[in-house]
Amino acid sequence: MKLLIVFHHRFDFWNVPLWFAERLRKEFAPLEVVRLASYEGVEKEIRDAEVVITWSLRPEQIVLARKLRWIHSPAAAVHQLLFPELVDRDIIITNGRDVHGPVVAEHVIAMILALAKKLPQASRFQHRQAWGQEELWNSYPHPREVAGATLGLVGLGTIGGSAARHASGLGMRVIAVREHPEKATPEGVEQVFASSQLDTLLAQSDYVVLAAPVTSATHNLIDAAGLAQMKPDACLINVGRGQLVDEAALIQALRDHKIGGAALDVFVEEPLPPSSPLWNFENVLITPHTAGLTEKQWERQYAVVAENLRRYLNHQSLLAIVDQQTGY
Repeated sequence: MKLLIVFHHRFDFWNVPLWFAERLRKEFAPLEVVRLASYEGVEKEIRDAEVVITWSLRPEQIVLARKLRWIHSPAAAVHQLLFPELVDRDIIITNGRDVHGPVVAEHVIAMILALAKKLPQASRFQHRQAWGQEELWNSYPHPREVAGATLGLVGLGTIGGSAARHASGLGMRVIAVREHPEKATPEGVEQVFASSQLDTLLAQSDYVVLAAPVTSATHNLIDAAGLAQMKPDACLINVGRGQLVDEAALIQALRDHKIGGAALDVFVEEPLPPSSPLWNFENVLITPHTAGLTEKQWERQYAVVAENLRRYLNHQSLLAIVDQQTGY
């Protein structure tokens, strides 16, 4: 059996390390493991591959892969793979949601605290060597406590579930929307609304966290109408994907002081262009898609892949399977 690993990312952290393939060869001999550091040659190697570990593939490459039965994406989001040539085949997709969820949830809590305590503004005063105590207090919204505030989660996967537990531990009231509200409610969540009740969540929340997958239903989920439902001192936090937010509408809402601020880790265009107005708002915290970064990333990815390989070879159900119809 052949397993193909193919990665090429401008940020080296996201390229699978050499030891990953070497360890698979030792642990799963006589499995044939081929590692490509670029997409050059993938058409040749994918023809007889049964398993592929990668961020993305093109439709024509899937057509060539007649033996392909399973793709593992280390990312949580797999919308880039869900084209007809793959969805129409009997190919399993698994993802790295259980690797990223707890790490991104910590980033969410850091963003909430940073916005509540006005750390982006304080950092700007520090760079100017200015004692901005009065300015920080007098500018709207005031520094505030998170205990007693309402956190609205859009999405209750591994990110949302982990964030809910952390937030409830800080004394926050946690509410959420999800496509299937009838599912078991995660620990720490007080109330779950259906997707059709998003406006209810937006109106109640002091912090709105986007942790939903990108689908046709969630593209521009937060638009001008949604932003208008938020409290004037509420903050929007996006750790999902940039496509969840209408960026032009968000920029206008920030200009018009319709919301209290935003913390953004993901954007429609990445890297975020220097020309984007988002860089210039005092009440916007920007992180460069770093919410999922951790030194433990590839060790955890290896554990997921190894466990699923054992299951695959023993004809058992795999972990973290993506429903290709829903996209998550």
